[in-house]
Amino acid sequence: MLPAVNLRPPFNITRASHVVLHVSDLARSRAFYVGIVGLVVSEEGDGVCYLRGLAEACHHSLVLVQSRTEQTCKRIGFRVFFEEDLDSAYAFFKSEGLAAEWVDVPHQGRTLHVDDPIGTKIELCAQMKTLPRMYLKCESFTGAHAQRLDHYQLLAPDTYALCEFYSRLGFRNSEYIAHGDKLLGAFMYRKGTCLDLAIVNGEGPRLHHFAYTVSESHNIFTACDLAGNYGYAASVERGPGRHGPGGMLFVYLRDPDGHRVELFNSHYQTIDIEIEPVRWEAASLSTNVRWGIPAPARWYFEATRFAGTSLIEPAEKPNPETLESYALKLSSQN
Repeated sequence: MLPAVNLRPPFNITRASHVVLHVSDLARSRAFYVGIVGLVVSEEGDGVCYLRGLAEACHHSLVLVQSRTEQTCKRIGFRVFFEEDLDSAYAFFKSEGLAAEWVDVPHQGRTLHVDDPIGTKIELCAQMKTLPRMYLKCESFTGAHAQRLDHYQLLAPDTYALCEFYSRLGFRNSEYIAHGDKLLGAFMYRKGTCLDLAIVNGEGPRLHHFAYTVSESHNIFTACDLAGNYGYAASVERGPGRHGPGGMLFVYLRDPDGHRVELFNSHYQTIDIEIEPVRWEAASLSTNVRWGIPAPARWYFEATRFAGTSLIEPAEKPNPETLESYALKLSSQN
């Protein structure tokens, strides 16, 4: 069911690192991510704002770029361990016939831009400027006290094919969703927790969401309260709830441009080699597998496009249980 994993990959990706978003109103987006999510500003100016979580020492995990013309994801970033991993990555992507280009990026060391097989825009770097961690500066905390960037979720037209590609790069599966012999969702990791990259069936490549951890469960509800107070009540899209896969408490919010961010209370370790991936059967898995109501249809089908990419339709359109279908089923029973 799952592709074989290369445990000695051609270069060493260590973790999800940072995401770069185009936003229509930089000041408004900055206020959202500081006042509701709880990130801190590392630096800003000239149409760019760099933010990080309270527990992060690296200069940025979220970069907001002013753009009046498009609200897309510019890049998702991964760290590699050594500088020479970048050279190996360049050679690998070139040998696969995939885009690979050296670029200069502020506050980062040597940086490589690459595309995966479906056109996902990726940025690889080995080093980044560091700043003091802020997790003990309680007097300056705002919002939900987001701690660190944890993972991304991509929508891809062929989950298995993209899972196979990342398996060749050393990504392992902690859990997965399948129906019969069809892989619908893959939850993959590099850093030794259960997730750095989730791949789910859908029109893509698109960024479904990026996720930050919070240290206390009540911070999830704080985010919801603050969203309501700041005029973003309708942006609380899904949750609070508890995931089946991973078992985390969560909430999903939409920022002023519709980019989706998840806040959740961390998850388990997956370092040991003998741990087998957990299979979830799609036919019996609903979005309220633990408790709560199903997600609205937009949670499944709306996502952020990557800049300059064309979308590919899946062979079979996903047909999940949604809030709308759930409500229709309840009304027909009454």
